Amino acid sequence: MKAVLKNGHLLFLALTALSLLMFFQPLKELTKFSFSNHHYTHIWLIPLASLYFIFTERKEIFSETRFSPRAGTVLLLAGTAFYFTGSHFETQLNVNDHTAAMTFSGLLFLHGAFLFSYGTRAYRKALFPLFFLVFMIPIPTFLMERIIDTLVAGSSHMTEALFRITDTPFIRTDRIFQLPGISIEIADACSGIRSSIALVITMAVAGHMFLRRPWTRIVLILAVIPLTILKNAVRITTLSLLAVHVDEKFLTQSFLHHSGGIFFFLPSLLLLGLLLWGLRKAEGISDR
Repeated sequence: MKAVLKNGHLLFLALTALSLLMFFQPLKELTKFSFSNHHYTHIWLIPLASLYFIFTERKEIFSETRFSPRAGTVLLLAGTAFYFTGSHFETQLNVNDHTAAMTFSGLLFLHGAFLFSYGTRAYRKALFPLFFLVFMIPIPTFLMERIIDTLVAGSSHMTEALFRITDTPFIRTDRIFQLPGISIEIADACSGIRSSIALVITMAVAGHMFLRRPWTRIVLILAVIPLTILKNAVRITTLSLLAVHVDEKFLTQSFLHHSGGIFFFLPSLLLLGLLLWGLRKAEGISDR
């Protein structure tokens, strides 16, 4: 058994070294892209977290290993094919989408290397750390645009509701709100997409660490969407009311506008923590 595991480690290291040679340029592009796009500054924290979970769960993951060349080769070939396809269409894709395609191909190759080296049972036990690496992939442009549109639309409706609750007079035209003395537009930058990504990643980790059932983990991650919309609306409403009743500069030059997102992010994290606690309780009840 130890000999099989040792040989598996050697084979995986060899395939990983091959993938690093093959994907050196895409990895270089991914690194450069992560530094230039504020949505993806987290990218290189993802493999570190994945390695952490593989290390801490190594006894369970590698308790039974065997070579699985047939299944592993399928993914290795798929990753290679996707790599050459992405390279072929490089000039037809923007930087975001090309980087996404190449990163996806590299992860396919890595999954194939793991499956080839350790077998299907070890692969199933390592599903979370392996699939957690999906957060390294930049979100394709068409999907990012739809997510942002959804968040902005939801934030606009929720902001309208909060203005009504606070008895604030306004006239709304789609994303634009006319308030006493000022006019605001809920732009794409107000979508909260960056904090949404951070919350989804955090809840994925929390769900893996503290929850046992798939449905509770899914509920925890999906809760990020309405909570992000509520957080955005509370921030927009707060800044707008301060601009109307105190000083218009709260919407243009204030610290709360430019760098105050953390004050609204932390309560969101707290609410998700309470939801996590409730889901753990629900699991305990359902297990009885």
